[in-house]
Amino acid sequence: MKNGFTTGSCAAAAARASALMLFENRTIEKVTIMTPAGVEYTTAVEDIKKGYDPGDHSPFVSCAARKYSGDDPDITGNMLIYAKVIKSGGDSHLGQSGFGLSEGTGHIVIEGGAGIGKVTRPGLDRKVGEAAINTVPRQMIEREIRNITEEYEYRGNIKVIISAPEGERIAQKTFNPRLGIEGGISIIGTTGIVEPMSTKAILDTIKVELNQLLALGEKRAIVSPGNYGLDFMKERYGYDLNKAVKCSNYIGETIDMACSMGFESLLLTGHVGKLIKLSGGIMNTHSKESDCRMELMAASAVRCGADRDTVLRILDSLTTEEAYQHMIDKGIEKVCLSYIMERIVFYLGKRAGSMRVECIVYSNKFGLLGATPGAEELISCNYSKRNK
Repeated sequence: MKNGFTTGSCAAAAARASALMLFENRTIEKVTIMTPAGVEYTTAVEDIKKGYDPGDHSPFVSCAARKYSGDDPDITGNMLIYAKVIKSGGDSHLGQSGFGLSEGTGHIVIEGGAGIGKVTRPGLDRKVGEAAINTVPRQMIEREIRNITEEYEYRGNIKVIISAPEGERIAQKTFNPRLGIEGGISIIGTTGIVEPMSTKAILDTIKVELNQLLALGEKRAIVSPGNYGLDFMKERYGYDLNKAVKCSNYIGETIDMACSMGFESLLLTGHVGKLIKLSGGIMNTHSKESDCRMELMAASAVRCGADRDTVLRILDSLTTEEAYQHMIDKGIEKVCLSYIMERIVFYLGKRAGSMRVECIVYSNKFGLLGATPGAEELISCNYSKRNK
């Protein structure tokens, strides 16, 4: 499968192309940069514009690099990332002021333009109020610009404005609004390349959300695979699952991260269709990794004295809710769920070590199915603290 390139690589490539055209007064069609991973990135140069900044009449060049995602189904794939490079301070030896000078070398200021998100919550790579252009992409952009200014012995200041005209629209389909990045996409990437179907990207997002909780002084984490039971959690507990850390199928890895980051407790809340797998010690609940839902439901029924016909009906069920209905029909649903919760708690505790872990299991059709003794206490503490 083919690797792609990050928005950070696109921004750095566009910045290099704009700077080259600005200093060499020529048009270029392709540009190449070296990513932090040591892989060259070559891209076509698109939508070139040249002119003078309306503010101080400084010369600028703007161009775009098209995001190539390889075989990764990235929502930002094929969008244009722009870099506008402006000579913004003249040559320092002429005494013209700009953003300030250091050791005879002009400053490089990197800003976010249209379609680049602004950070609104703590715990991210950038401070609140800054453009969501992360540290490594900033370093990549500065390196490309610095190489060119040194080659041409330019000691003035440079302003680089990164933009993405489609960024605000596309950002609505990303994690950005949840993370507190408003108004556009992020310019991200630590290696400069995108691996297809990257699990790392999901785990990185989970880590960011946990970091944000810590930055807010929170020592308890409410974690959920998704918003499947949003209405149930609001109606039963007054809790909005949009405020929870979304762990997708990576329950075990999320617990590991929470432990290593120093959280005191974690509440996992989710639909029985996913969390039933935990009763068998399965910590990655993706169907391609495991799909033994009915077998585990049937095992609990056997353990609780179900007859052969009931066990067979459970095994033949298409959904966990259908299987649960067969338990209800035999009057064993409560004892079965008590046993299932016991096994879930056993495996969660085994994974979490000394960190306290509680769990709530629900069903869209039947509501609350099971909860550990301290689960409601954790969710009420978290909700009241966040809404002070």
